[in-house]
Amino acid sequence: MIETITPKVLPEYQLIDSGDFEKLERFGKWVLRRPEPQAVWSKSMSEQDWEIQSHATFVRKNNEARDGDSGNWTVKRGMPDRWHVNYVHGPLKFKMRLALTAFKHVGLFPEQSDNWDFIAKKIKDLKLSEKPKVLNLFAYTGGASVASCQAGADVTHVDSVKQVVSWSRENMEESGLDGIRWVVEDAFKFVQREVRRGKKYDGIILDPPAYGRGPDGEKWVLERQINELLAMCSELLTPTGFFVINLYSLGFSTLITQNLITQHFPNRIDVESGELYLEDQFKKKLPLGTFLRF
Repeated sequence: MIETITPKVLPEYQLIDSGDFEKLERFGKWVLRRPEPQAVWSKSMSEQDWEIQSHATFVRKNNEARDGDSGNWTVKRGMPDRWHVNYVHGPLKFKMRLALTAFKHVGLFPEQSDNWDFIAKKIKDLKLSEKPKVLNLFAYTGGASVASCQAGADVTHVDSVKQVVSWSRENMEESGLDGIRWVVEDAFKFVQREVRRGKKYDGIILDPPAYGRGPDGEKWVLERQINELLAMCSELLTPTGFFVINLYSLGFSTLITQNLITQHFPNRIDVESGELYLEDQFKKKLPLGTFLRF
């Protein structure tokens, strides 16, 4: 099992404290206070310290720890609604635009930097005569897409939300890159069509939510559809291709993912899997989902 902690290669991010169903994080020069349902322990810092340090606080609509993620931000004077942070490590150097959204996300998942490094290395290791083809499904704001593009891949970025695809394009352009193929479509339907067309990819990245809706109202339920989606992905992936999947659904363990991968990719022996976490400055480890890659 592989574990990742707060990436030292992302100096513009820090998990300052966590507890009481919240987390206090620094993105660049700005400190945000957000709900975190898995932070069931107590905070290490006082409420006064949290209030003093934070520039923006996300408040759920009815302020219950286990409710949905929609709500509003309360901000202090000077806090922008948009700003940028840089990622620099090895061959990767790109920029991500951050923003305060109505669903508590800001456009960056720092724990994914370990996967970005993995993806870049795998693209370099392929040593193909032409640019490797990489498919990023449920791609959100495109950190993995931008990393793949900068590493030299021909990237297809698929997400059902037009606004976040536009956000991803901004990240590509701000990073001085181009050439990513943008697809606003339900990921499941897109993969079905690619299988029918006999398409092949040298790398596939999946970051599926527990629940979701496609642009035409298509319903996505992780536990009902992930098995069929992975079966189709096994038809799309070349024999030497790489694969990365992240799962954030509570109760969806690494063992479940391992069983799925063993069934659909039986010949792969180079599988790494584990739990992603970030560590705050008081050494508390905040779990942020499971991953599997090969």
